[in-house]
Amino acid sequence: MLQSIAYYGLLVIESVVGVFGIRLYEEPSYTVLGRVNDQIEIRRYEPVQAAEVALPKGDDKARNQAFQILFDYIAGANRTASGSDLIAMTVPVALEDPERIAMTVPVQRSAEDGMMRFFLPAKYNDTPPPQPLDKRVKLVRVPEETIATLRYSGLARNSAAKEQALVAGLKGSGWEPEGAPYTLYYDAPFTIPFLRRNEAAIAVTKAP
Repeated sequence: MLQSIAYYGLLVIESVVGVFGIRLYEEPSYTVLGRVNDQIEIRRYEPVQAAEVALPKGDDKARNQAFQILFDYIAGANRTASGSDLIAMTVPVALEDPERIAMTVPVQRSAEDGMMRFFLPAKYNDTPPPQPLDKRVKLVRVPEETIATLRYSGLARNSAAKEQALVAGLKGSGWEPEGAPYTLYYDAPFTIPFLRRNEAAIAVTKAP
């Protein structure tokens, strides 16, 4: 009982300060490898555990539903050897939108693929995370990877254009995109727009 009160009390505090773009959440660790045109940052991320939910194409309510499913998982809709666990919220939330299909070669997106992903706290890197009660939640181990990011503020509706700008900005940089671009969200929808931290992101590899 006391654990639940403390857990939700912390969420309230994080939400209140989050209005002003202050983030108290844990983030996955990474190393900055360099920059492209002072705007695109190249990062090397360590392996991390994550929980994700598929986003079906053409479902306008899918984002809110996926977020709620994942939040329920970290808030106790899970199974451990001793019962359930309350998992700390982390940032960013990764969103790959199935509605955005065509980019430039070699970047392609399947019209049927999309997902929302919560990264789990670092303590679960060496300890198995709780098993979700909802079968729609999939636990995945995200391997070590290098990604390019383009940071911006403002509303989520700008994400498609920023993803395109990121891919275009990598041309001739010595870094080649791998797979589909996606968006990383660090703040809640009620955060003041110009204080929000969003990032267009894509996996990259060194050009031969």
